[in-house]
Formats: sequence, structure tokens, C-alpha cells
Amino acid sequence: MPRRPLIAGNWKMHLSLAEADELASAVARAATDAHCEVMIAPPFTSLPTVAEALRGTKVQLGAQNACWTDKGAFTGEVSPLMLKELGCTMVILGHSERRQLFHEDDAMINQRLRGVMAYGLIPVLCIGETLDQRQSGQTMAVLEDQLRKGLTGVTLDAPNRLVIAYEPVWAIGTGQTATTGQAQEAHAFIRTILADVFEKTIATEIRILYGGSVKSDNVDALMAQADIDGALVGGAALLIDSFDRIIHHRAAV
Repeated sequence: MPRRPLIAGNWKMHLSLAEADELASAVARAATDAHCEVMIAPPFTSLPTVAEALRGTKVQLGAQNACWTDKGAFTGEVSPLMLKELGCTMVILGHSERRQLFHEDDAMINQRLRGVMAYGLIPVLCIGETLDQRQSGQTMAVLEDQLRKGLTGVTLDAPNRLVIAYEPVWAIGTGQTATTGQAQEAHAFIRTILADVFEKTIATEIRILYGGSVKSDNVDALMAQADIDGALVGGAALLIDSFDRIIHHRAAV
């Protein structure tokens, strides 16, 4: 079956409750006639507000991280069960900011991912290389290492239970974007690794998103690539005009 595109908005640590309600409502209206799936991931504190704004709409609610168990002495963490109770269906894991700023390694990300999947939530596993790694020719080795370690011990009974996001670290929030050729090359390579980790039929149907300064003026070219199945959007997801345009990218029509 054709892979249905997914456009996901990562709000990071932005927006008051009133602003979150306003933006979520606008996204819900914009997605009414969308040709793709749409997900937004607000900060934890905004999840109840955004969940209410999205109730009965086509937009899915996501979270920006999750612990690996339902409860316990984990100060500062939020469990998959808590997120599910709020209406979340997806969880972003392994984002470069979690890896770099908060020192989450592949083992911890894998633990979080397996915990999320155990509660029926869909992980959006982020992988990507730094500028130094790309310039030294290590891109594919880094992607394979992060992917294999992140998926250790994971079994997949359906391809829609997992999303991968390729986010070159050097392109996140910098205004730089991987060329369409660079992005497609990385996505195609990721799919070959997924075919080895799982099997070819499943790998063919797993969605792989591109993230890294995705904007209204570059989304069409990115989405036209054979192995790019959507976008994980940062700053442009905070502005309804730009996010609306990304949702309605021409490749979706």
C-alpha cells in the first residue's frame, strides 16, 4: 500500500496555554481537507488544552518525550500511560536536542521507545548526523548505528506502528536544509537498514520523515522524493500560515 504522508509539528518549549489553544484550533481547521496525516506535539503542560482543541478533528496529538514505564520514582518524567490518558497517539523520541543537551544515549532512547510501544503509542524515532560527521564521511555509519541501537529488541507487527525521522543535526534550526539529493539518499539508506532489522515488506511501508528547517518554500521539493514520507517541522509549525502550506504541500495532491 502507498505510504500516507505524515506532517508532524514539534512545538518544543513554546507557547502559553492560550497561544497553544489558538494554534491547535487553527491547525485543526487547516487539516480538515488535508491529503496527509497531521500530528502536533506541544509541551507537556499544554497537552490537556491541545487535546481539547483537537477533540473530534483529524489532527493527532503527540508528545515530545516519554518515560519507559507507567509509574515510579522518576522525577521530571511523564509515563506512556499518562500520555495515552490525555489522548496522545505518538511520541517523539531521540531528538537531537535530547541527545545533545540532555545526554540521552541510544540505550536510553531504545528503552523509552520500547516502553512507548508497549502502551500502544507510536514512536517517532529521530536519527541524524552532526556537521562534523557529515564532512568526515560518517553519515551513513552514524544513521545505521543510531537506528540499529534504537530498535534493539523491537518487534513490529505492522509498519504503521513505527515512524522514523531523519534530522541532520546541522540543519535543525539553522536555516540550512539538506539538498533533496542528500535527503533522499539518507532516506533510501535508512529503508535498507529497516529491511534488515525487520523485513523488506515492512520496511517498504514504514514512513520516514525529513526534519531540519522544513519550510513552506522547500517542502514541495522534499516531498517529491521517493523515500520521503513527510516532515517533522520545528519553527515553521509555530506559525499557522507556514504550517498550513506544509500540510497542503503540492506533492500531496
